[in-house]
Amino acid sequence: MTTTTLAVLVPLLPLLGAAAGLLLGRTAPGFVRPLAILPTLTSLVLAALVAARQGGDQAINSATELTPTGSVPIELALHIDGFAALVAVLVGLVASCVQIYSTGYLRDDPRYPSYAALVSLFTSAMFLVVYSGDLIVLLVGWEVMGICSYFLVGHYWETPEARSASLKAFLVTKLGDVPFLIGLFALATDAGSFRITKVLGAVASGGLDHPTLIALLLLAGVAGKSAQFPLHTWLPDAMAGPTPVSALIHAATMVAAGVYFIARLLPVFEASQAAMAVLAVMAAVTMAGSGLAALAQDDIKRVLAYSTIGQLGYMTGALAVGDRGAAVFHLLSHGAFKALLFLAAGVIIHAAGTNSLAAMSRMRNLRDRVPDAYWTMTVALLALAAIPPFSGFFSKEAVLAVAEHAATGHTEHVPAAAGWIVLIAGLVTAVLTAAYAMRLWLLAFRGRGAEAPDHGRQPLTMTVVLWVLAVPSLALGGFVFRLLPDWFDGRDLAPTLTTSVLGTGLALAGGIVTYGAWRHTTALAARVPLGAVAAHPEGDAAQVEAEAIATHEPAYGDIAYAPDPADPGRLLLGPLHRPAAAGFHLDAVYTVLFVRPVRAGASLVRFLDREVVETYVRGAGALPRWLGAAVRRAQTGNVQTYVSALLAGTVVLAVAAVLVATGA
Repeated sequence: MTTTTLAVLVPLLPLLGAAAGLLLGRTAPGFVRPLAILPTLTSLVLAALVAARQGGDQAINSATELTPTGSVPIELALHIDGFAALVAVLVGLVASCVQIYSTGYLRDDPRYPSYAALVSLFTSAMFLVVYSGDLIVLLVGWEVMGICSYFLVGHYWETPEARSASLKAFLVTKLGDVPFLIGLFALATDAGSFRITKVLGAVASGGLDHPTLIALLLLAGVAGKSAQFPLHTWLPDAMAGPTPVSALIHAATMVAAGVYFIARLLPVFEASQAAMAVLAVMAAVTMAGSGLAALAQDDIKRVLAYSTIGQLGYMTGALAVGDRGAAVFHLLSHGAFKALLFLAAGVIIHAAGTNSLAAMSRMRNLRDRVPDAYWTMTVALLALAAIPPFSGFFSKEAVLAVAEHAATGHTEHVPAAAGWIVLIAGLVTAVLTAAYAMRLWLLAFRGRGAEAPDHGRQPLTMTVVLWVLAVPSLALGGFVFRLLPDWFDGRDLAPTLTTSVLGTGLALAGGIVTYGAWRHTTALAARVPLGAVAAHPEGDAAQVEAEAIATHEPAYGDIAYAPDPADPGRLLLGPLHRPAAAGFHLDAVYTVLFVRPVRAGASLVRFLDREVVETYVRGAGALPRWLGAAVRRAQTGNVQTYVSALLAGTVVLAVAAVLVATGA
């Protein structure tokens, strides 16, 4: 079987599995789980075969014209280089783990068949984005992922949070997709083709007439899809969906699509220094802001959501300094340990028996309750904090190294200022990342919250997946930069001394300071025995908590509603804690800037429609109605009345004729 045929089967099999799962979900429920797992696992094996055959050499290209469309044809095209081959393997691995994990996590969910089918469709769409060699075909996968995320985030549609989150995710990403679509058409118009190879050829020959405009339009779509500032606000709210969905979206699909798109078309962005500068600023703000927000969150999944935003900022930062190898390297590394983090968080939530106990301040004695999640999450958090020798260290250091290289003016097409922006923001974020990783570990596994009921051991399908993902989280980084340099444009991705010492030192400092803050707050909390404010009625709990936050004094009370006072985030952030916990109130800002004006405009239109247009329409209909009523009153059915009216009319006409004749 040819490599092209294998590549076609990779996205096709999950698509067929999704269709079969939807058709047989009600009539043959026993086939749902095999139809969810086997096609995705087969696609993983085929993607690995494609990667082995591609081998990091020349890209595999194949195309057939879909239908004549005029001057700019649309083709079913494949373009598989080393990046595409490796990213497809990551997508297959994470999607397979999510499908296997979901059989245990959602084993009692009545809507599991539709859920599993949507996950398969989601996976197929991402495969299409990764392998596509035509921008319109890529756009199809891009948009299919958007609609799948809408349904999957809103899986628990009975809750208002899930309904709101699904709508927000859909609308915010569509807000970016509108300029993205315009940018694609503008790019194809300048290049004369939607084929990626021809577009890159046109860029190389200077064939783009509007590079800055095109790049900025495309960046809007990337910001929405990959949750970058200022269109990142949908991602934390998307945690209302099932935890396996969060793992899929954050690790291998959806948010990775925007980064991968820029990596594939990086020369288009490099053609405009203004666009590269905008990308650098966007990455820097995203990294630093998300790190602060993650340090203030209480919900474990929201911490991980802001973490994803920040790590995506590292990837876009690497792209902003013109290095797609470091960006894709971190995408691969991040995909493994972030999937592990979310699935381990799912085990914690599953152990509590409800999705509402994801708040870390309510957790207690989880180390002994969920040992598999404890050990594997520890590995993933060390990778997230970029502590050597875990995978995150190698990929994050690759990003910092290329930023330092650009800052010294050694990177063509990239202003040195962009390098400094990314480097400084990356180092600051290294401190914040280690801080919120340490805080999450301490509060989740050594917290003083409520003792949740013991729901027994988790299904084997959930715990096995954690250990499978722990392997790449530990070893992927060293494997990639030592054995696969040809897959990354031949670049040396080995850590450099300067950025390694700076990055690791700052990460260790962030973790140590957070641990010290936790010990300090724990000592304060120990002065007040558990239940000391239990006498307060529940209605006063918020006031007690607010006073404790304001005075930095422990106010630990009824563990059913009192927060864990040993939260180092409050101490470290100080007055920044409240705005950071609210995402720096960006949603409120957008409400003032966009939502309220739109609603006011809608109210004005409704008023004009009701009071002006409808009044005119009603008036136009009232006149004939009144005339009809008058005529109807004249129709009495009395012959004498009709004869009298006829004679009266005759007399009037005769008098009128005489008057006219006399006047003549």
